[in-house]
Amino acid sequence: MNALERLTASLTQLAIKAEQTDLKNSQVKAHRLIENTNLFSAELFVSQSDRFSPYIKEVQHKIPELKRLLQANRNEISTLLLHQIEQQISALTNALHSNAALHQAPKRSFDAHHKAKLNRAKSQNNYKNAAKKLLLNSQQLYQKLREHHEFERRLMDMLTERESQRMHCKANENKKLSAEVLALHQRLGRCRKAISVIERDIELAEKRH
Repeated sequence: MNALERLTASLTQLAIKAEQTDLKNSQVKAHRLIENTNLFSAELFVSQSDRFSPYIKEVQHKIPELKRLLQANRNEISTLLLHQIEQQISALTNALHSNAALHQAPKRSFDAHHKAKLNRAKSQNNYKNAAKKLLLNSQQLYQKLREHHEFERRLMDMLTERESQRMHCKANENKKLSAEVLALHQRLGRCRKAISVIERDIELAEKRH
């Protein structure tokens, strides 16, 4: 079994475990005290959730990119991405194993209640921001779409430039440039995801008119 097959098999098992754990947590009263609190740091995952499944999906979405890089013999970048995926899988595995401890009934102290109150306020703000976003008219949304397409174009130009530099760089510069290329790939992925969201918002806005 190669690295790609091993990762895919691990993620399939983790996805099942995550779905079961999320369902179980939704039925546990203690889970309400950590609702809207991210399970992992922003340094490890882009996703933000108190559920495991979104983090699993984030890692799964990286597998096609890893496959493409491996097929293209992009060894340096694929090694970096593989290492990142393995770190994320390890973190998810440990967190799923520790889920029961995480949900032990906490002390009903003022601090716990205060934290829960702040989290609820944060959640309400998120819902308000989402509502405001949907109220943007089509013209504003198209402006956002143009800005994101321009950002996508600049990222692709930067990616092409870094790729060219990496192909002709000295050995001691290769690792740094490979890391930069990987980071640009990730930024490009997030940009394209944002473009899809804006396009969906435009479709919803136009349906209301």
